[in-house]
Amino acid sequence: MKQFIPCSHWGLGLRLATLCVAAAVSLNAQAGELKFEQVFNEKGEPRTLHYRAEFSSRGAKHQVEVWRDGDRRMKRRTDDAIEVYAFRKQGDAEFNLSILDMKKRIHTRIDRTNLYRIGNFTDWFDLAHGLKHPKGEYRLARVHAPDGAPQPIGSCQWFDLDQDNRTAHICWSAQSRIPLVIQAQGGEAVWRVTAMDWKPIPTKTFQVHDAGFIRNDANQDIESD
Repeated sequence: MKQFIPCSHWGLGLRLATLCVAAAVSLNAQAGELKFEQVFNEKGEPRTLHYRAEFSSRGAKHQVEVWRDGDRRMKRRTDDAIEVYAFRKQGDAEFNLSILDMKKRIHTRIDRTNLYRIGNFTDWFDLAHGLKHPKGEYRLARVHAPDGAPQPIGSCQWFDLDQDNRTAHICWSAQSRIPLVIQAQGGEAVWRVTAMDWKPIPTKTFQVHDAGFIRNDANQDIESD
C-alpha cells in the first residue's frame, strides 16, 4: 500500500535544500539599471561544478554540498539530512526531482509542473545556481565589496539587490555561475562557498540510493486531487 506523505513535510526539505536569496522586491526599476537575468544567468557556466557552502536560515547554520552536471543533472546534500536530485533533458524546462529525507527514510518524487500546481515556483536556475529570480520590480547595481564582507574563495563581482529598505550584497562568480558570498544588510554572511572544483563528476554521484525508504509519488497524489 502506498503511503502518502503530506507536501508540508517534503516541501520543508525542498526549501532547505534549495535555499536561495529572497529576491522578491518592490522598488521601481529605473532606466539603465541592471537586469537580473543579464547579470545572473547560466551563460558560460562550466561543464561540471562541485562545491561546498555554509549558509544561515532562520537563525540556524547549515552545510550544503552541490554537484552540477551542466543543465542535465544536479545533486544537493544538506546537513547530511536532505538529498535532492534533479534531472532533465538538455535544454528542456521540465525536470524531475527526487527528495530524500535521510533521517526519516522517505523518498518523494515530484516534477516541475506539479511543483507549480501547488504554488512552489522553484525552477532549474534556482536549484542549480543559488539565486531565485525576483518577483516584481527590483533594483540591482554593481558595487564594491561591503564593509566586513568575508574574503571570497575565488574571483567574483559584487552586486546590491535592494528590497524596500533592505539590501542583499551578492558576490557573483562569472566563472562558476553561483554566488560565492551573500551578505545581509546587517553584515551577516548568510551564504559562503568554502570549497569548489570543476573536475568530472562520476555518474554514480547521481544514482539515487533509497533501499529501505518509504517511496512517495507526489505527482500521483497531486494529479489525483
